[in-house]
Amino acid sequence: MIDPISAIAVASSAFTLIKKGFAAGREIESMTGDLSKWMGAISDVKQAQNNSKNPPIFKKLFFNSSIEKEAMDAFAAKKKADEMEEELRNWINLTHGPNSWSDLLKMQAKIRKQRQEMIYAQQEKIKSILNVSGIILATIVFAGAMVGLTYFIFIGLQERA
Repeated sequence: MIDPISAIAVASSAFTLIKKGFAAGREIESMTGDLSKWMGAISDVKQAQNNSKNPPIFKKLFFNSSIEKEAMDAFAAKKKADEMEEELRNWINLTHGPNSWSDLLKMQAKIRKQRQEMIYAQQEKIKSILNVSGIILATIVFAGAMVGLTYFIFIGLQERA
């Protein structure tokens, strides 16, 4: 599961470096590492918010209070990410023209797609495994309770006879 607090911390750190780079007159091309790091972290924040909207069944049943905290963390991180994105868009539009922002969005879309294919698919697989494991565990406990109940009823009937 993506931690939105950690992701926004990484995004803030990269964003600070980007702002310093722009202030020093560096070109976007020379800051691709920082931009990639920022975009990846922003993508993680957005994915965390999406994940918080649909938590696993097992988590809903047993850890309901943490779901609300995760949703609030994801919401706050998303708002912070939106602010950074707006500031970066304004800065790039002022210093490099609107086509530069379009180029940046294309790069961001490419990075997001790569991350979704690799990381997010793997996380969904883990989420599915946890859901199935929770259901299997609940089924085993229920079946064990039924066997135990049947056993005690059977012994009770034998003792009366």
